[in-house]
Amino acid sequence: MTRRNIVFWEKKLDAWVENIRNVSALPLRLVLWNGQQYDFGSGTPEVTLKVPHASAITSLLTPSLANLGEAYVEGKIEVEGKVKSIIQVANSLASNTLKAEGRLGRMVRSVTHTRKRDAEAIQYHYDVSNDFYKLFLDEHMVYSCAYFENGDEDLATAQIKKIDHILEKIQLRPGQTLLDIGCGWGALVLRAAQKYGARCVGVTLSRNQYALARERVEAAGLSDRIEIRLQDYRDVTGSFDRITSVGMFEHVGIKNLPSYFAQIRKLLADGGMAMNHGITSTDIENGESPYGAGEFIDKYVFPAGELPHISTVLKTMQEGGLEAFDVENLRRHYARTCGIWADNFEANTEAIHRVTDEKHYRIWRVYLAGSAYGFERDWISLYQVVCTKAGRSAQQLPWSRQYIYRR
Repeated sequence: MTRRNIVFWEKKLDAWVENIRNVSALPLRLVLWNGQQYDFGSGTPEVTLKVPHASAITSLLTPSLANLGEAYVEGKIEVEGKVKSIIQVANSLASNTLKAEGRLGRMVRSVTHTRKRDAEAIQYHYDVSNDFYKLFLDEHMVYSCAYFENGDEDLATAQIKKIDHILEKIQLRPGQTLLDIGCGWGALVLRAAQKYGARCVGVTLSRNQYALARERVEAAGLSDRIEIRLQDYRDVTGSFDRITSVGMFEHVGIKNLPSYFAQIRKLLADGGMAMNHGITSTDIENGESPYGAGEFIDKYVFPAGELPHISTVLKTMQEGGLEAFDVENLRRHYARTCGIWADNFEANTEAIHRVTDEKHYRIWRVYLAGSAYGFERDWISLYQVVCTKAGRSAQQLPWSRQYIYRR
């Protein structure tokens, strides 16, 4: 930038800071490359945002969560403070500025999903390294919403309770066949075989998950009861008594949901039960998270991911030939899960830097804490939907939800 341009942007920055101060006092200190600093509140700042070069000013003047997140990930700005405070301050900057500019709408995207593109997206997200995920997940390597039955469980206990909650909901019994679509590192199929006596197939598109899940199955002595496949769900054939899909349908694409559920119906045996456990948008038009959060996640975290509203899930499930039997909202459980993951991530900062680069560290740092924030504030949600083939006799279904909790 020329000196003239810098002076121009500095004046705009002065006006922007003053506008923010007039709206709300933030525990934020802004430090420029020339040593000039601005405090946005009267108290001790919890967050310090450093701008090492004038070229980053434009990111501040349009501080959507996408712009701020990108500037941080790409090293254009530096941020000091606890990550939860950083997320809260970033949201305040974004919401205050965008409200003033009248830009509050949520973007609705349409993504083309092919087997090749979906495989690339999955591998981008999940194949960072298994050692990376071990540093913030629980010992069972479960990368989905936990279930805090009493509210005081540790993460590992809550994740096992989540798996049992799912398997009880679908009434898994010894000798039945189970397909787990998006099996991760194998925790659910391991539990289904060990505790419930099921014969399981788990499919994933992540090479790292596939390799480790197979190792874990072999180490558990369950190779005769569990098969792990590197396979697209669209290519699975056969018939299964029970089907689970946990934290996977976010990658399917909204336009593909009817065919996704139709594939589940095709694979589901007569009299069988399935569960879809996945993140949903709370925008009734299937829009992304507000203030640019969804844009950031699409670019840096989950390429080609799409979140439907729960109404869209139920509609497309019916279009796919399935009847929703039981629906449960676990949003508060995912807020806590992501909060624990974020705390684990912060506590293992040095170890994480040893297994990945600075860019990936920054992406996941703001993603985990930002997700906890989004679930807490109802930007996104999590629903478990148990379903059966449409047209099944009503007399074959349980009369109440008590069967879920008998254990």
